[in-house]
Amino acid sequence: MKPMYLSEVERCEPAGLRAATIRGMKDAGLPVPQILHLLSYKPDRTDHLSRFTQAVLRGPSPLPPGIRELIAAFTSRRNECPF
Repeated sequence: MKPMYLSEVERCEPAGLRAATIRGMKDAGLPVPQILHLLSYKPDRTDHLSRFTQAVLRGPSPLPPGIRELIAAFTSRRNECPF
């Protein structure tokens, strides 16, 4: 995976809700998606976003989680954002 444009973000010690995931991926020799580095960089500003996203995609709803994931993927694609 290409290094991030903001290398200090990638080098920062993981923190917050995504820290264990990042450490596990690194320990397994797997590439860490850059979005995880960003979410971990300032967790006081991003952990709430992670909790919100999980609530929207997994919380109570008339739509099943798979359909909500499909809507999110479709929206990302329409916005030319890899998902």
